[in-house]
Amino acid sequence: MPEVIINGPAGRLEARYHHNNITDSPIAILLHPHPQFGGTMNNQIVYNLYYNYVARGFSVLRFNFRSVGRSQGVFDNGPGELADAASCLDWLQTQNPDSRTCWIAGASFGAWIAMQLLMRRPEIDGFISVAPPANLYDFSFLAPCPSSGLIVNGEADRVAPCQSVEDLVSRLKTQKGIVITHDVLKGANHFFEGQMDALMGSMNAYLDSRLGVTTPLKIESDG
Repeated sequence: MPEVIINGPAGRLEARYHHNNITDSPIAILLHPHPQFGGTMNNQIVYNLYYNYVARGFSVLRFNFRSVGRSQGVFDNGPGELADAASCLDWLQTQNPDSRTCWIAGASFGAWIAMQLLMRRPEIDGFISVAPPANLYDFSFLAPCPSSGLIVNGEADRVAPCQSVEDLVSRLKTQKGIVITHDVLKGANHFFEGQMDALMGSMNAYLDSRLGVTTPLKIESDG
């Protein structure tokens, strides 16, 4: 899992990248939770999902937003982080110019940024949004949501209450031609403590249904 440095709009961005040597392999970019509340690219949700994409033949990138880890810059409360994500997606596409499909995923604050990038980049075919903080940030820009995807949240989430996510999903389901799958994990909090296996199970089942995977996959990691 090579460490890479990407030139972002506010300086260098620290990232981890897995490259699939198949020319037209799909690509995915992953966005971590809030930088000012301990969110990094090594967040367990992002880390595990990274390897689940790897197991499905993706070239995958996860990175630290500006001000996190060895990434340069100062936290910008959204606009700068969106610019970081766009730069990283540009880099990922440069490494994979013949990729046949593009996915994005984000957790909490990263889900908000991911959905904004989704609206700006028509080449993104699918998304996974984990615990989107619909009570804290405005998601009204999803009108209409341009791609089908999965929104998953915890029933016992006190940071992004379940009702706020349900309200968001109910609005998105009205968009023509777009299928939004919503999964609520019983007893799970915002961090999915003790529920990581259930969360990964939900996301893997969705990925496999969208990608047409029918056999078990071996997930590799660096430990």
